[in-house]
Amino acid sequence: MAKVFITREIPDAGIKLLKDAGHEVDVSEKNGVLTKEELIEALKKKEYDAVLSLLTDKIDTDIYDAVPSAKIFANYAVGFNNIDVEEAKKRGITITNTPGVLTNTVAEHTAGLILSIAMRIPEGDRFTRANKYKGWEPMLLLGMNLKGKTLGVVGAGRIGSVVAQIMTKGFGMKIIYFDIKQNEEFESATEGEFRESVEEVLKEADVVTLHVPLLDSTRHLINKERLEMMKPTAYLVNSSRGAVIDEKALVEVLREKKIAGAALDVFENEPALSPGLSELENVVLTPHIASATKETRSKMSEIAAGNIIEFLEGRTPPNII
Repeated sequence: MAKVFITREIPDAGIKLLKDAGHEVDVSEKNGVLTKEELIEALKKKEYDAVLSLLTDKIDTDIYDAVPSAKIFANYAVGFNNIDVEEAKKRGITITNTPGVLTNTVAEHTAGLILSIAMRIPEGDRFTRANKYKGWEPMLLLGMNLKGKTLGVVGAGRIGSVVAQIMTKGFGMKIIYFDIKQNEEFESATEGEFRESVEEVLKEADVVTLHVPLLDSTRHLINKERLEMMKPTAYLVNSSRGAVIDEKALVEVLREKKIAGAALDVFENEPALSPGLSELENVVLTPHIASATKETRSKMSEIAAGNIIEFLEGRTPPNII
């Protein structure tokens, strides 16, 4: 029987898998994110063989030192920028993630963000709740039709591809995209047209949606200079990683109405927002919930647990990084 520590409450499906496999499972009792000090203290209580971590946990040298018995960290997320993977390699520690399962969910949420900002739905909701609605007006809260407009996809991976398919097949949008290399599979699925640079996409698109991992090369990929390349009627949507956008610059551009609006599910310094962001009417904000459906979060739990079980039974986990 192995000992497994889970850094925060997750859906029961994965916990049940681990227990049914005969393992001892401890789940953090704190209702919220563990501080680094709290995580280290928790990991030192037992000789844990595996850790199921969340995106909110920074897994680095200090954490590895706190639990030298753990040879696998299973991240409950697709992204793994919270984990020092290079240090794990040096120590012979296996890192896994939960890819694929949340592709459609995140894509659907992204489509929802696009509709929400372009049609000004949250703004209209606030307006109505504030008892400002006095009757139909021809110029009240005018939005933008999506049919015939251009969607610019930055990052032509699984999620970007599904978003593009939803928006072209469901709403009649034209697709252009940028990635580090041309993607024929993406083009076949979306009839998308490749652009040689992110700047070309920003200048041409009516809606820009971001689907890139957070790397040194993508941090502040969307900076003030590039934001100002966008059309004044264009919208920016981000459900990837917050730091892909220079959030301070975005606030300035939105405040000055240099672009029409933005819809964000992720933020540069989560959970904090850049000063002034929440005060703007031309922005839609959701609290990092793009993958938050019962079905998806439960499946993520199963996949993370399955990675641990496979490893503890001497097999290679299916989602090894």
